[in-house]
Amino acid sequence: MSDEPQPKKPRPGWASHEPQAADTPDDARDDTRTDAAALPRSNESDGESDGNGEPGPASAKKAAREERRAALKARRTGWRRLVPTWRMVLGAFLVTALLVVGGFLLGYTLVQIPAANALATQQANVYLYADGSVIARDGEVNRENVTLSQISEDAQHAVLAAEDRDFYTESAVDPLAMVRGAWNTLSGKGKQSGSTITQQYVKNYYLRQEQTVTRKVKEFFIAIKLDRNQSKEDILEGYLNTSFFGRGAYGIQAAAHAYYDMDASELDAGRAAYLAALVNAPSQYDVVAHPGNRAFVEKRWNYVLDGMVDEGWLDPAERARLTFPVPKRTTLSTSMSGQRGYIVNIVKQHLVDNRIVDEASLDTGGYRITTTLQKSKQDAFVESVDDNLMDRLDKENRKVDTYVRAGGASIEPKTGKVVAMYNGIDYVKQYTPNATRRDFQTGSSFKPFVFTAAVENGSRTQDGRRITPGTRYDGTSERPVQGWPGPRYAPENEDHEDYGDITVSEATDKSVNAVYAQMAVDVGPDKVRQTAVDLGLSPDTPDLDGAGPSIALGVANASVLDMTQAYATLANHGKHTPYTLVEKVTQNGRDVTLPERRTRRAVSREAADTTTSVLKGVVEKGTATAAQTSGRPAAGKTGTAEEDTAAWFAGYTPDLATVVAVMGQDPVTAGHKSLYGAMGLPRVNGGGAPAEIWGQYTRDALEGEPVSSFSLRLQPGADESQPPAPDSSGGPSSSGDVSAPATDASDDEDTDSGTPDDDGISTGDDGSRSEGENGTDGTTTGSPTGDGGGTGTGGEDTTTGGTTDDGGSNRDELPGPGGLSGALDGRRWD
Repeated sequence: MSDEPQPKKPRPGWASHEPQAADTPDDARDDTRTDAAALPRSNESDGESDGNGEPGPASAKKAAREERRAALKARRTGWRRLVPTWRMVLGAFLVTALLVVGGFLLGYTLVQIPAANALATQQANVYLYADGSVIARDGEVNRENVTLSQISEDAQHAVLAAEDRDFYTESAVDPLAMVRGAWNTLSGKGKQSGSTITQQYVKNYYLRQEQTVTRKVKEFFIAIKLDRNQSKEDILEGYLNTSFFGRGAYGIQAAAHAYYDMDASELDAGRAAYLAALVNAPSQYDVVAHPGNRAFVEKRWNYVLDGMVDEGWLDPAERARLTFPVPKRTTLSTSMSGQRGYIVNIVKQHLVDNRIVDEASLDTGGYRITTTLQKSKQDAFVESVDDNLMDRLDKENRKVDTYVRAGGASIEPKTGKVVAMYNGIDYVKQYTPNATRRDFQTGSSFKPFVFTAAVENGSRTQDGRRITPGTRYDGTSERPVQGWPGPRYAPENEDHEDYGDITVSEATDKSVNAVYAQMAVDVGPDKVRQTAVDLGLSPDTPDLDGAGPSIALGVANASVLDMTQAYATLANHGKHTPYTLVEKVTQNGRDVTLPERRTRRAVSREAADTTTSVLKGVVEKGTATAAQTSGRPAAGKTGTAEEDTAAWFAGYTPDLATVVAVMGQDPVTAGHKSLYGAMGLPRVNGGGAPAEIWGQYTRDALEGEPVSSFSLRLQPGADESQPPAPDSSGGPSSSGDVSAPATDASDDEDTDSGTPDDDGISTGDDGSRSEGENGTDGTTTGSPTGDGGGTGTGGEDTTTGGTTDDGGSNRDELPGPGGLSGALDGRRWD
C-alpha cells in the first residue's frame, strides 16, 4: 500500500451542491473553488476533517454556502443590486404592519373622550313674546340647542348632502377621504379636511379649531370611540347644534333666526340648502355681506340640492321649482337696545325672586323663556309714549326736557299677566328700568286705597258718619286734620284752592288733599297701609310705613309695576292674582316647573267696586278726562308727586289695568328734578301726558276686542247723598277708635262693607307684589309721622272685612309681599 493518503469514497447519495457541466474541463471546475478551500485545514476543530485529513461534512456545507453566495454576488451586478429581495419586502411589510397596529392600539388606549370645550357648551338664553317671536338673546354665544325632532328633515338632509352623504352607512372616519383631502389641499385645490360629520362634531364639541397634527390625531381616535358610544342621530344633532353658520350664529336654530327669522323646524329645502352651504365658508357665503360672491354661492347651493335629489331626499319636481332664497338683510335684533335690555333684566330678576331658575343656572344659558308680554301691546305702549311725550321734547333748547323719564306697565286683571311694559327710551342709554324702580312718590294716585280701606273697614268720620261716596268733608286748603294724636298736619290743596263742603266723589274727582288726609285719619293710617299691601303693593315699599296722615297723599315710593297690580285688583272686584311675567320656561327642550299662582280675596267686592264707581267719575268729569280717548268705560286716578318730580295716571277698564308715570331725573347726577316747564308747559301733572299716553295705549291695545262695561256691586247707601256734618270742622270721636261707629249715627242700620260675596273672603298674603299709580293732581306737601300707637303684625295674613280696633296706632308692620301693577311713562300739563 502506498504511503500517500488515499481519497475517501463519497457516501452513497452524495452530490455536489454546484453540479458541473459534463463538458467542463477539470481546470475550469477547479477555478470555482475559493482560495480558502485550498488552504491547509487544521485538525483542531472537531468535525472539520477526519483522522486522515479529509474534509468533514460541516466543512463541506460551509464551503458550499460560500460558493453559492459568491455565485449570486457575481450574478447581481449593476441595478439589480438595488432591488430588494422578496425577503426584504416581506420583512418591511411585517414591521410596518406591526408599527401601525401597535400605534393604533396605543392611540386608542391613550386618547380618551374629553369633556366638552367651554365654547361648545355656552348657550344664549332666549326671551320670547307670548306668541313665540323673539324679544332678545343674552349671553356671549348666540346658540340655542334644539333636539333633532325640532329640526326639519329638509334641514337635516341638506346638511348631509353638503357635508357627508354617506353619514348613516359609513364608519366614523374615512382614511381615504382624509388622504384625498390632504392631497387636494397640498395640490392647491382648496383647503379640504376630508373629515366625516362625526370628526367635525368632535372638533367642534371636544377640541379646538387649530390645524395641527396633534389635534387631527385626537380627532381620529375620539371619533372612533364616539361612534361606538353614541347613535348616528345623537351625533348629527350635536353637529347641527355646534356648527358655525356666520352672523355670530352657532347651531342651526340660531342660524335660522339670523338669516330667515324663523325656527329650524320651519326651514324648507331651499333655505336649508343655503344654510348648509354656509358651513363650508360662513363669512364668504353670506350673499348680503358679500354680494359679489353670489354666483359661487348659488353653485354651492345647487350642489346641495342636487345631492338631496341623488340621495332620494328631495323630489326632482320640487327641486326644479326652487329659487335661490336670499336671506334677510336685517333680522329681529337680539341685542339689548331699546326695550329689550330692560325686559331681559326684569324677567331674569323675576325668575330668581320666584325661585324658578337660580342666577348661576341662568348664567350657563340654554333657557327658552316665553314671557307673558304681547308684542302688539308692547309696540303700542312704546308708540304711545313717543307720540304723547318723547316727540314733544326739545332737549337742545330746554334743559328740563333732558330730565324727562317715563315708565309704564299693563296687566290683565283676571289673569295677572303682565302684557306690556315701558322702561325708558333705550336700555343702552338709560339703564334704570322705570317700571320697577321705587324712588318716586306716587302722589294722589294712592288716594283710592284710602277710600277702599274706609269701605272695607266700615270706617266713619270723626262725628260718626259712615264713609261712602256721598259723605261730605271740609275741603278747605291747609285745614288741620282732626283726631290725629301726632304733630299738627294741615296739607294744602293744589293751587291752595278751598273747596268748602264737598262729597268724597267730588273730592276724588278734584283730588282734594284736605279731604283725603282727614279720611286717612278716620280710617287709621295702619289700615290704609294694610289695604294697599293687600291690593298688591310691596310691604317693602319705601316710606309706606309710619307715614301717618300723609300716606293718603302718596308719599310712598311704589313702583309703577306695583301700582299696576294694585289697580288690577280693584278692576278684578277685589280679587288679587299675583302678577307673572313668564308663561313657560324650558331648558334644552325640558319644561321647568313654574310656581303655582293662586287668586285670593284681597278686599270685599263691595269695597273694590265702590272704589271703581268713584274712579269712573275722575275719567268722566274729573282730572283725567284725557283718558277718554281710550273709547271704553274706564276708571282711574291722576297723581302728582311733591315739587312736580313725577306725574302719574293709574287706570283700568274691565279688561286691562295700566299705570303710566312721567319722572324727572338728572342724567348726570341721577337726582330727582322738578318738571316745571317740560315740553314747554308751566307744569306736568297726571291729567296731561300720563293720561294721554294711557288713553292712546288702551285704545290700541284693546283694538278689535269687544267693549266691556263695569259690573259693580256697591256698598249699601253708596249712591245716597249725605247732609253735611253739623260742625264741619269736626272733632275727635268719643271713641278711642276713630273708625268705630258712633251710637247716635243716623245710618247705624247699614252693614259694614266686610260682608263676603258669593265667592267668599279669604285672608292672608300670598307673597305676591303689586304696584299702583298716583292719579291725583294735588301736590304732596309733607310727610309727618306720628309716634303714638303700637305696631301692626308684619307678614301676617289679615282679614279684609269688618271693623277692627287699631288702638289709635299710626304705625304698623307691612304684612306679606305686595302685588303687581304696571305704569306707562308719560306726563301732562294742566
